[in-house]
Amino acid sequence: MKLAVLLSRFPYPLEKGDKLRAFHQIKELSKHHDIYLICLSDQKIQENWRTEVQKYCKELHVFKLNFFTIYFNTFKQLFTDKPFQTGYFYSSSVKRKIDQLLNTIKPDHIYCQLIRTAEYVKNIHNTPKTIDYMDALGKGMHRRAEISSGIRKYLFQVEGRRLTAYENRIFDYFNHHTIISIQDKKLIQHPQQDKIHVIENGIGEEFLDYQKSPEKKYDLVFVGNLNYAPNVECAEFIVNQILPLLASKKELCVLICGANPGSRVQKLAQKNVEIQGWVEDIRASYVSGKIFLAPLFIGTGLQNKLLEAMALGLPSITTPLANNALGAKNDESILLAETAQEFADKIIHLLDNQTIAQSIAKSGRSYVSTHFSWQQSAEKLESVFQSSQKR
Repeated sequence: MKLAVLLSRFPYPLEKGDKLRAFHQIKELSKHHDIYLICLSDQKIQENWRTEVQKYCKELHVFKLNFFTIYFNTFKQLFTDKPFQTGYFYSSSVKRKIDQLLNTIKPDHIYCQLIRTAEYVKNIHNTPKTIDYMDALGKGMHRRAEISSGIRKYLFQVEGRRLTAYENRIFDYFNHHTIISIQDKKLIQHPQQDKIHVIENGIGEEFLDYQKSPEKKYDLVFVGNLNYAPNVECAEFIVNQILPLLASKKELCVLICGANPGSRVQKLAQKNVEIQGWVEDIRASYVSGKIFLAPLFIGTGLQNKLLEAMALGLPSITTPLANNALGAKNDESILLAETAQEFADKIIHLLDNQTIAQSIAKSGRSYVSTHFSWQQSAEKLESVFQSSQKR
């Protein structure tokens, strides 16, 4: 099958959730299909990034979005009912080029990741199309509004309403629809919501096959893209809310690691808190800690950071909100907490009870490796595409 895949970002390096999902789906699908990858990008693509992605593509096309177009089209959304991020990623000149490409390729199926790419192909009617919502973006934006104030709160509220309406409206332009979790599926406000296919993220075998056993330098570890608001809130909660409750553990050390740490995150650095930026192999950062923390109170979707930490054998503590998509059993494969005090109590419990910590870690690793793999995810996605061919 010829698969035309349209992405709003170049899917490498893997520092963001949408890139991770796209890269591994493309990698798996390329084993049985020809991938014609079409990417938008607001940054320069390094040659080694292109080389890594090209391995899995029949053709690779990248369209650079210039900053004038980005900001002009984003501004224009003030006078429409579309989400601002749809304007951010849209260019009429790029659309014409994509139309020409698709006319040349004549794909058997078009797969769009995230609703922000939908405007490019929504009116194509002679080719089956699938939209990957990935997350319920509208709900995620509303949650960001709840913890914001002033103009940011207002803008998040406006964008949340627009995203929610657009998620519903764009549904009817596509033959098939996918999303990352059941909880996100329930947040798409469309009468035919039940037709959305849940395609989870996974863990690759190469990620699980990590042989190094570095010294456990840190008691607590948090990993995530550190310019993404839910992760910034998470890092601040760890340092400002949880750590003061762990005074009895005077030598306790914390690692906060991830790409693009901004000023808010950098300010968290102190004697016992290390802020670490982009690293080539994130697995080394995970396994340098004893416990993985993810106190996520906003955001949607399935948290890759939890999958990865559990797959690498770290006992993990998170919120019920973050675990809803994961579905791990509390006190068996994961620990759940809702307040800073609850997080602190469970951290002390694990640090003081190595047998329990090892049991949680072992069960968590088993749960993730059994239920989440990129191969299984791609097979589900492939069956969605093939259902159009059978009609």
